Amino acid sequence: MTSRLVIVTGLPASGKTTLARAIARRYRVALLAKDTVKEGLLDVLGACDAAGSRRLSTASFAALFALAREAIASGADLVMEGNFRPQEHCAPLAALLAAATGVRCAQLLCRTPEALRRARLESRRTDPARHPGHRDAELARAGILEAPGTDQFIDIPGERLHVDGASQPSSTQALQMLDAWWRSGA
Repeated sequence: MTSRLVIVTGLPASGKTTLARAIARRYRVALLAKDTVKEGLLDVLGACDAAGSRRLSTASFAALFALAREAIASGADLVMEGNFRPQEHCAPLAALLAAATGVRCAQLLCRTPEALRRARLESRRTDPARHPGHRDAELARAGILEAPGTDQFIDIPGERLHVDGASQPSSTQALQMLDAWWRSGA
């Protein structure tokens, strides 16, 4: 049995979570989202400074990879969402794919115009669904958004699709292309 893994990545506030939730609903599969894990850690451990927030992000990704290994080992299809950083996450994702036989992978890279992305980050300050420990608005105002090179695909095998996170037609088109990919391995 072939498992399908869809990775939704991109910079913070590029539309990843919205798209990943739509994909999980569309195919009725589990969604493992980095910020969902981080929210739980923030609830238990509390908000922290920038260095602490980064450590919690690192711990969240480690938990995400462990959960994904278990799901894929059981033959489940899965959507993973997060701001995967190629320099840090290529090796764990490659190991995840190598550990299971027959896994098909597709990556969707969300991109959004920088002004819109900054506005989204700023608006999260008043979003009751977003834990303040993420520090999004503070980071946006300080101009600390992401390291160069983080807005790119991860070097792992599989389909690659760009998605304009600001455009509903682009998201719809990406879902249609993903539909073809999803059916092709069934």
